[in-house]
Parts: sequence; C-alpha cells; structure tokens
Amino acid sequence: MATLVVADDDGAIRKIVRDRLAAAGQSVEVAEDGQAALELVDRLAPDLLLLDLQMPRLDGFGVLEALAGRPGAPGVIVLTAHGSIEAAVRAMKAGALDFLQKPFEAAHLLHVVQGALERGRLRRDVGRLRDEVATRHRLVAGSSERMGMALELAGRAAISDATVLLLGESGTGKEVLARWIHARSRRAEAPFVAINCAALSPDLLESELFGHERGAFTGAVGARSGRLELAEGGTLFLDEIGELALGLQAKVLRAIQERTYERVGGTRTLRADVRLLAATNRDLEAAVATGAFRQDLYYRIKVVVLRLPALRERREDVPGLATHFLEQFSRESGRRSPGLDPDALRALEAYAWPGNVRELANVMERCVVLGTGDVIGPGDLPEELALDAARPGTQPAGGFHEAVAEAKRAILREALRAEDGHQTRAARRLGLTQPYLARLLKNLKVR
Repeated sequence: MATLVVADDDGAIRKIVRDRLAAAGQSVEVAEDGQAALELVDRLAPDLLLLDLQMPRLDGFGVLEALAGRPGAPGVIVLTAHGSIEAAVRAMKAGALDFLQKPFEAAHLLHVVQGALERGRLRRDVGRLRDEVATRHRLVAGSSERMGMALELAGRAAISDATVLLLGESGTGKEVLARWIHARSRRAEAPFVAINCAALSPDLLESELFGHERGAFTGAVGARSGRLELAEGGTLFLDEIGELALGLQAKVLRAIQERTYERVGGTRTLRADVRLLAATNRDLEAAVATGAFRQDLYYRIKVVVLRLPALRERREDVPGLATHFLEQFSRESGRRSPGLDPDALRALEAYAWPGNVRELANVMERCVVLGTGDVIGPGDLPEELALDAARPGTQPAGGFHEAVAEAKRAILREALRAEDGHQTRAARRLGLTQPYLARLLKNLKVR
C-alpha cells in the first residue's frame, strides 16, 4: 500500500480521486490548497502527490517550487483543466512526473498513478543500490603518510582523462581507489565498469571486453555489447591487466590509443569514449623484459602510476579500517556494531596481514557473523592472528598475548604426553589436523 496526497480546491474532484484510489488499495489523504498539501507532505512523507495547479493560498507551481531539491520529496502528478496543456508542460519542466487532464477516466487515473509509483520505487531502489555500493567501496584512507601521498596524487590525476596504473599486492584496495578516482572525475555520472582479466580465458575475455555479433562462435545466438561499450562515456577498470594474453593486448592498445574497436565476429568499427584505469600486482617491467607484456601497451598505461602500500606497511591505519568494516558488516546484517577490545586491537596491529585490506575485511566480517557480545575480544579473532601475535618479537614481553601463548603450550604438551609424543593421535585428541598441530608446535616452540 502506497501513501498518496490529493491536493485540489474542488471538493468533488478530491472525493472522486480519493475514493477511486482507496478502492485500488491505496492510502489517500486530501488537501484543499497548496499550503495544506505541503503540511501533509511534511507529516506523512507520501509516495505520490496529485496536485491541482489552480488553488488558493499556494498554487501548484508554488508547491513544486517548495519541493524542488528537497530530499525524499514525493513524485508529483499534475491535475489540469481541459485546454491547459501549456501549464502541464511547464509543470513537467518544474519536476512533475506526469499529468492528468480533467475530466479523466478511472482506468486512466489508475494507470498513470501506478506508473508513477513504479518509477518512484525504481528511483528509490537505484538510490539505495548507489548508497550500498558507495558504502561498501568507500575509501578509508587512514593517517599513514604513504597512503596520504598516494591519495594526493590520485586526486590530481582524477580530474584529467589520463590513464592510471595502480600497483600493489593483492588485497590492497586497488579497485576501491579506482572507484574513488572515477567518482572525482568529470565522468562520475557515467558508468564505472570493472573486469578481472585473470578470471576468464583469452577468448571469453575478448568477447566480454569487446562484445560479439550473432554467430561469431558456437553459442553466440545473438549480438551482445561488451564492457567497453557498457562503459561508454565513463571509466573502464581492467583489474590484473598483467594477465592479458599477448594477442588481446594488441586489441586493448588499439582501443585505448585509437578509441576504436570491433566486436568479435563483426566488421563495423565502433567508437570507444572511455577512460582507462588498470591495476596489477605483477612486475610489468620484468614482464616486458621477458616478452610476456607488450612494451607499447606498458608505456601507454603507465601515464600516471600509483603504488598502494601493503597493510603491514601502514599498521597505524588498522584501527580505522577495522572499525569501518565492523560498522559496514553490522549495518548489512542489521546488527549493532560491536566495539574492539584493546587486546584484540593490539593483535590486529601486530598481525602481518599477507592478504592486506581484503583479509582484514574478511576477519571483521567473521567477527560480526560469529560474535555474540558487544565487544570483539582476542578470543573472537581467528587462530592465526593469535599465533602471529604470540611469535617472539611481535609483542612486548609478558602481558595478555604471552599468557595466551603459554596456555596453548601447556595444552599442547599435555596432549603430547597423553599420546606418548605421537603427533597424529595428539591432534585427534585436540580436534585438530596433524599439519595444523605441527604448525602450532613450530610457532609456539614446543618440543
């Protein structure tokens, strides 16, 4: 059931429209002038406003002006007298979705109202999806100097159309930074389209990038647009560009340099108005030296080069990132965001993070999913974090982490004594696998 407001100074029109919409299952309130309509909008936050243009106190155009730019304003359908098409067009330019010319048939009224409600739902869904994408891919810069320098350079590059090459280990946030650059470019309102070059075979990747014509290959039952075409006017992000096959590298170079391409199996030349952002964790200079990557493509994509530091190189950013991910995953699961115990935070800061920011995000999601309290403690963290924190040199002598490590040593020694030093049986007694037990013994220096 949608909530609607009908504003008209003609009592008969108000009653007819209210009765017909109520009979269709909608919740309807009425107003006799524009001022009363705005008061109902403020109180009810309706989905739709049916608005007469000629009313006392405040006419329809005054209402449209008052609603212009207001967050959460309802869609508006204008009610016009016969022969007032010019006024209806003016109202549409002022923000109205549609208009109904009096007198109108009940079926036409319901058709126009249903269409406006559907467009409103679609608009809200799109807005919600944009908010979710923006939240999930929000860049949390932190306070580290190296990340600050990368962002400062990225901000300057964003306002241009220059190709940007993002370098860094897997999981450092290269796609998030690419989206950040796109959002600050002149192409921000156009699409951001990403593709992982390592995820598809060369043939599938070519079709995915450039599209294909009907009959281009077995199974191509119809023509299909590629990512390049979908990104028209916007940004194309090629993740793991170092994995491109040599034959495909030449076609990508032409698309970047000449801004033209053909679909697979096609002869028609298409234009490509896109900005390219690329990322890799490979050493492209070494790949060029061995002939695995084209030198001309390498020089074409390295106009601006940004290197993202590994998370272990900016440990001061771990608390802010951890809090961000806790809030994000809590919001997505409809739960209250937990806090971080100081000892748990110290374990997070001490850990080496081989999977970088992506691994930290996964750990925080695990804590939200499995956690039961209001605070994330050391016991809520995965085993490998406690092990890493327990290694010599990663924590000050004594304190919580050393106590945890010593307790684990005692448990392991007791299990080994009970099984006469037999590791496989000791692992079975503890509910562990033998390789994992062996790693525990090595990390905790248990003989």
